[in-house]
Amino acid sequence: MSDQSQHNDVTPTEISQGDLRDQVIAALKTVYDPEIPVDVYELGLIYEISVFPVNNVYILMTLTSPSCPSAEVIPVEVEQKVKEIPGVSSVKVELTFDPPYSQDMMSEAAKLELGFM
Repeated sequence: MSDQSQHNDVTPTEISQGDLRDQVIAALKTVYDPEIPVDVYELGLIYEISVFPVNNVYILMTLTSPSCPSAEVIPVEVEQKVKEIPGVSSVKVELTFDPPYSQDMMSEAAKLELGFM
């Protein structure tokens, strides 16, 4: 085996936590609330992203309201998208409503998209 080919073999443990976190954010930006044309990350629905050793990912998130019609769909889609990232070992998505969601949590890009600025 040549020296070059040894360096091209990437195992899950070789992904840095920072790089994996960036990939998780990119995946989250592909998940949309069906009623709002902005992704869940820019909406401010993601409260915490933690990457633990051996590429275990924990996401704490909320929804726009406890009675959100997509409450059963969005967290499942978040989990699926993050699991698709090469090297991710496991994903746990936890839903919380504390603190309650408010429009102040949106990014400036989301506020512009929705006409709040």
